[in-house]
Amino acid sequence: MALAEVVADLLGSKVPLAVAAFDGSRAGPAQPVATVVLRSPDALARILTRPGELGLSRAYVAGDLDIEGDIYAVLDLDVAPSDLRIGPGRAIELLRQAGPSALRVLPPPPEEARLRGSRHSRGRDRRSISHHYDVSNDFYELVLGPSMTYSCAVFDQPDDSLEAAQTHKHELVCAKLGLEPGMRLLDVGCGWGSMAIHAAARHGTRVVGVTLSTEQHQRATKRVADHGLSDLVEIRFQDYRDVADGPFDAISSIGMFEHVGRRRMAEYFDRLLGLLRPGGRLLNHAIGRPGTPPATTAAGRARATGRQLSGAAGLRGPSRIKSPFMERYVFPDGELHEVGTVVSMMQNHGFEVRHVESLREHYPLTLRRWVANLEANWDDAQSEVGPGRARVWRLYMAASALGFERHRLEIHQVLAVRPDGGRSTMALRNRF
Repeated sequence: MALAEVVADLLGSKVPLAVAAFDGSRAGPAQPVATVVLRSPDALARILTRPGELGLSRAYVAGDLDIEGDIYAVLDLDVAPSDLRIGPGRAIELLRQAGPSALRVLPPPPEEARLRGSRHSRGRDRRSISHHYDVSNDFYELVLGPSMTYSCAVFDQPDDSLEAAQTHKHELVCAKLGLEPGMRLLDVGCGWGSMAIHAAARHGTRVVGVTLSTEQHQRATKRVADHGLSDLVEIRFQDYRDVADGPFDAISSIGMFEHVGRRRMAEYFDRLLGLLRPGGRLLNHAIGRPGTPPATTAAGRARATGRQLSGAAGLRGPSRIKSPFMERYVFPDGELHEVGTVVSMMQNHGFEVRHVESLREHYPLTLRRWVANLEANWDDAQSEVGPGRARVWRLYMAASALGFERHRLEIHQVLAVRPDGGRSTMALRNRF
């Protein structure tokens, strides 16, 4: 069996997918929707010495394995990379085709993160943020477009432009926070300043934005000045835990909570509560994981075997990102939480939760536009950050789009209020 045929059989794709190998062999249809290309024996070395998702990811990031055509089709395989197993028969056949070099243990691509220090310590958090965000402002602009907004947009219609949908998202956040002229807003994890600029320009709000990315701080400060809003907006290179000039009337946290971590959630909500005035609002916008199905929760297993468990075990499932690729290359130390756990934590730490909204269907629309931007600007993107990092972003954004579409990922906006003696600033009916 030719090398390409062995690999095609291993992948077991349900879509018209082809495989082309460095030995000249080819398998699959003449006009595939996508082609997996093995460019060198190093691709097999990475896959054989580290079977599963991490080996495949390293081969792709290093350029030893390539994807030509529809990347979504390649990612929509019959078998998930994490479940990919190479049995003895296939391994022998791959070795016969590629030779002994396929057993070499290769160093990981340089884009792989290896953080040191205590997880979610301040120093390690700074390094984690820098790994993902301090790559190139110009690269992010190629991907995100002029809005420079790196979070889920909100679409009125599926064919809305990305810019219109991001503006709609910012306005939705402003409406939920009830922003008015003269109010003070703290934007935690402010990115490139888009939310701060929108709130100041559209609502006359005074904004403090904080970020741990030096690149973001530099570009956001410039963008604020370019919009003539330096009198209303201050962008700080600062940890949210060091903000000490409250109270604020409102706090927005958009796409930052994923970096906080389960062990820091209590500190996070305590800190934000202390920075809000009584009656002030917090909008927490974050990616999360689905709840564990009842049959697979610890409580469900206990009932099935007649054992008794105390506590809501099903709400305490794992929060760390389980994908080796995402953990090593994209969001080191990232953690996703089930929305019920988030709501309970917020209320247990002094907030009153007033509104929860899922935006799951909106994120694949956003991500597919980012992937299209990246692919349309592929040569410029590679020149800006190098081929490996461009490949990381293409793979992770496409895989994430499918994750939201298949309900392996969720995203919610949770609106909460700091109680004020039972009084509320919320309308009797809110139409956000």
